[in-house]
Amino acid sequence: MATAKQNFYKWHRILGLTALIPVIMWTLSGLSHPFMSNWFRPTIANEVYKPAQKGIKPALSLQQVLDKNGISELVNFGLITFNKQAYYQILGKDSTANYYSAINGNLLKDGDKQYATYLARYFTQDSTSKVKSITLQKTFDSHYQPINHLLPVWKIAFDRPDGMDIYVETSQSRMGTFNNHTRKAMLTVFEQLHTWAFLADIGGEQFRIVVLLIVVSVMFLSLLSGLTIYALFWKKFKTAQQNRKADNRKDTRFVHRFHRQIGLIVSFVMLTFVTSGAFHLIVQLHNIDPQGKTYTQLINRKELAFSNLQLPADSVKNIALVRYQDSAYYQVSDTKKNIKYFNTQTGTQLADGDVQYARQLANFYNDRHKPEKVYRRVNVTQIRQFDNEYGFINKRLPVQKVSYPDGENWYIETTTSQLATKVAGIDRAEGLSFIFLHKYFGMSWAGKNIRDIVSMLAALGVLVVSLFGFAAFIKNK
Repeated sequence: MATAKQNFYKWHRILGLTALIPVIMWTLSGLSHPFMSNWFRPTIANEVYKPAQKGIKPALSLQQVLDKNGISELVNFGLITFNKQAYYQILGKDSTANYYSAINGNLLKDGDKQYATYLARYFTQDSTSKVKSITLQKTFDSHYQPINHLLPVWKIAFDRPDGMDIYVETSQSRMGTFNNHTRKAMLTVFEQLHTWAFLADIGGEQFRIVVLLIVVSVMFLSLLSGLTIYALFWKKFKTAQQNRKADNRKDTRFVHRFHRQIGLIVSFVMLTFVTSGAFHLIVQLHNIDPQGKTYTQLINRKELAFSNLQLPADSVKNIALVRYQDSAYYQVSDTKKNIKYFNTQTGTQLADGDVQYARQLANFYNDRHKPEKVYRRVNVTQIRQFDNEYGFINKRLPVQKVSYPDGENWYIETTTSQLATKVAGIDRAEGLSFIFLHKYFGMSWAGKNIRDIVSMLAALGVLVVSLFGFAAFIKNK
């Protein structure tokens, strides 16, 4: 029995020392997160683009502009107004967006850059600062992370003391995110210390997740062995403390005692961090899809017999083209988030067009369900606001929630033909586990500041226990 107890001591030290550096990295970066996401988060004048309700009416139809410029095929188009001019935003089959005047059909040089800059100035309400650089970003990086979802985006860097960068998706006239010097530094620190992005650079995403799972397992075993030692030796610890007080001897093992006492107090907190983190990583590993489907379409000029100028013009916010089954349709979004579809050959409206198109896209992205077997059992509901399942981090609204009989929900943004996210049973459970056990959303009733303080105290407790443990190891030497 004595040998077994000594072995527990030995393995607890080994496991604790192995997990020490990761614990320090995770707790310090966890402590920094509220500063990055709440207290030191930069502010911006406008986070949503709201164009004037009455734009400049185009003099030319889409067909006239295409014919004038010799364009026979296109992926999509939009009608936008900026700098007191109306333009057709035409996405070619080479994925390049060109802008043509809706008044005379002339090409606007560097139109996408100009519109991106216009939007960046709108969001910041900064009309005077010089643009230091503007680059088209097609991949995520440390300053524009995958949590922002939107790609490609233009990165507009202003020449300002705060180093403000604005990320803009011109196809939907929306902002991806914005960063100043402070936030950029915090994002880099958090990415390297908390998510260990450097491992993905070394061996890929799967390698990163596997390594993190191993480290989290070591932390769990360290926690478990520590609790076991306390259970085996608590009588001995209590007797030793009583004898020391009775003999009036100096407490030379106070570091060990604090490590045990604080460790017992924060053991539940550490358990919630470890289990929710491990569950999060397991689901990430399960959901890795290296191929990732990309939806594409190509519309021929000959399909556009019905003029876009004949479409209902009341409260139109966006207009685009989509292919549903074997026909092309104008997709018209209004300011009330209603989306209607009109055949480009006849002008006939497609009944329940957005629902039908969402079903088609869901069947494209979700190839596990055969449409003919589940069609009548699939429910489609438009989501106009974020909720617990489809949270703010998903960025895209409105979306159609396509619910399958097995409980899977596929969220489709029909205006971009993109899959916003997929939520299966395990995803739903992991999401709740992560927000309540890892991010302490159970404290949201007290306000974001209190919730952040509680989560920081929890992380600080784990850090203190680890440092006391390390100090005890050094003292034993």
